[in-house]
Amino acid sequence: MATLSNPVKADPVEARPGRVGPRTVATSYTIGRDKVLYGGLLALTAIAYLWGLSKNGYANEYYAAAVQAGSTSWKAWFFGSFDASSFITVDKPPAALWVMGLSGRIFGFNAWSMLVPEALMGVASVGFVYVSVRRWFSANAGLLAGAILALTPVAVLMFRFNNPDALLVMLLCAGAWAVTRATDSDKHAARWMMLAGAFVGFGFLTKMLQAFLILPAFGLAYLIAGKPALGKRIVHSVLALVSLIVSAGWWIAIVELMPASGRPYIGGSQNNSILELTLGYNGLGRLNGNETGSVGGGGGGGAGWGGATGLQRLFGGEFGSQIAWLLPAALLATIVLVVAAGKASRTDKTRAFAVLWGGWLVGTGLTFSYMQGIIHSYYMVALAPAIGALIGAAMSVLWRRRTEWLPRATLAGGALLTGGWAFALLNGTPDWHPRLRWVVLLTGVLGAGAVMILPELKLNRTAARRAGVFAGVLLAVSALTGPAAYSVATISTAHAGALPSAGPSGAGGMGGGPGGGGMGRMGTPPGQAGNGNGTTGGPATGDGTNGVPGTTGNGTTGNGTTGNGTTGTGRGGGGGVGGFLGGGGISGVSSELITLLQNGSKGYTWAAAAVTANGAAPLQIASGEPIMAIGGFNGTDPAPSLAEFQELVAQGKIHYFIGSGGGGMGGRSGTSSEIATWVAENFQAQTVGSTTVYDLTTS
Repeated sequence: MATLSNPVKADPVEARPGRVGPRTVATSYTIGRDKVLYGGLLALTAIAYLWGLSKNGYANEYYAAAVQAGSTSWKAWFFGSFDASSFITVDKPPAALWVMGLSGRIFGFNAWSMLVPEALMGVASVGFVYVSVRRWFSANAGLLAGAILALTPVAVLMFRFNNPDALLVMLLCAGAWAVTRATDSDKHAARWMMLAGAFVGFGFLTKMLQAFLILPAFGLAYLIAGKPALGKRIVHSVLALVSLIVSAGWWIAIVELMPASGRPYIGGSQNNSILELTLGYNGLGRLNGNETGSVGGGGGGGAGWGGATGLQRLFGGEFGSQIAWLLPAALLATIVLVVAAGKASRTDKTRAFAVLWGGWLVGTGLTFSYMQGIIHSYYMVALAPAIGALIGAAMSVLWRRRTEWLPRATLAGGALLTGGWAFALLNGTPDWHPRLRWVVLLTGVLGAGAVMILPELKLNRTAARRAGVFAGVLLAVSALTGPAAYSVATISTAHAGALPSAGPSGAGGMGGGPGGGGMGRMGTPPGQAGNGNGTTGGPATGDGTNGVPGTTGNGTTGNGTTGNGTTGTGRGGGGGVGGFLGGGGISGVSSELITLLQNGSKGYTWAAAAVTANGAAPLQIASGEPIMAIGGFNGTDPAPSLAEFQELVAQGKIHYFIGSGGGGMGGRSGTSSEIATWVAENFQAQTVGSTTVYDLTTS
């Protein structure tokens, strides 16, 4: 293995010995096999990601409301405000909202204009992975890498959804491609590294510090294998860092330096600070669990949201069904590439590739495994590009040497490992196409056997080529059938809410539907009980009434209806319409309520106010009018204070307050609860549809 040759191609531009004369310029353009297959891969990916896209509706209504606001107000668009009147922002930076908001301005706000850009980001991500792998290995390796990314269940889910993860993955894939070009280049390495830094910087403006998890891998790959001298490589890395700081920091600087009176409140922060949000709720708090203002309340919520920490986290439960299909093979592939590089020169591209993509996989994977704060299964989409790239490259290296015993034994072992692991994951849903897992296992065994036996047979060149294609098909079927089947199930099912999951019902062996944003597959967050889909609801403190999520029961069978409360779902949390974490909430907004909000919005800054953004989101989307989200996403942000809310009411800026669907008042805690109590004590309630509404202009 240590003597495997390096399958690296010279830079087609910089390898030219001199200026190309007029007689050597190509006068015709031909489309070769590789380009056709590459185009086919992108076309099929686009079809899969766009197919029936409208069934997801407004997906995560929290972000959909912000997209709607940005499509009508440039101020809301720039700051990532939840509402067009810019009271409060979402709890993430706005880069993903910028793309969807611009699409809404051009084509009008609707599900298609919001979700199509997300799907196209998925196609672009596949394209970046393909060109990165093809550059240093082969077109077939690039095709395999791109196909693995395209068929990863959690990737199919998130590239058809409106969470920020789609843009984040695309930007990181683009960054990896730029580092690849920089490592290949001599004269223009600095430019490529600065471009890589800019991509990661805008990744920060998409999902903050998560974008930086790949920085060690990017930096080490170039410092180790870049062509320029060490001094220049260090300078280029510093320039990349400067580019990153500028591209990530300009928006942060504007928001931080602008007076609070001139911008919306920073959602997710407790002190109206973008730096606090960056370093706290969306930063170090995710690592140590101290997320003040989060759903879990700053006490290490990871166990409630993502199970126990440790290496096993990514391989079991719902995480496994989302991403782990080829994760063991990707780790094996990283080892293969390192061994294949052996004692090759410093600039060896096989080693550089292992550092770049293997560092991405290991660094991000370990962070996800051990972070103690809130983590959701859809975060795993960040691992999919590295898994595809590593397996594509390692397969290219091993396939070239399959006539030798050690490479083909490694191939066979990888096939058995992948087939067996896919069998175990499919066994988590034993009633869903039960024969499928046996097909995967059988083809894996046959593929491993073919890889081991065929080179020993005395076959002529044509027969050997056909036998190799047959073995390759068996390996591909065994590796891709499981994730492809889960991806088809994902495409054919509607998904909505804050916690979507890919695959069929019951994926991961922990219950729960394939969509709807149910929390049950991961267990419920601290302070809530089962939501009707889960298997292991956590102990709760709420009484389940008046829209407060949770009961005192454990939800051991997935219903979560035991205890003192009326239900364990907490639907109607805060605003009484959208549910605590949203998901199809717009369907609960009655036509009577829509008419009331639309007719009552004239002359008011906000047509109504509701506790939590997920309570306000369906009201805003359905009516098209600005709705104040009291307390932000969780209802725990101290915005507005009771005094501020009373002043806004006195100034006639808010027309209605929306209570719960059951006739009670919504509310979480702190200022949100104080406001809800004050409204109930000072204003007359009326029922509109099935929702309690308070007219704040009439005490």
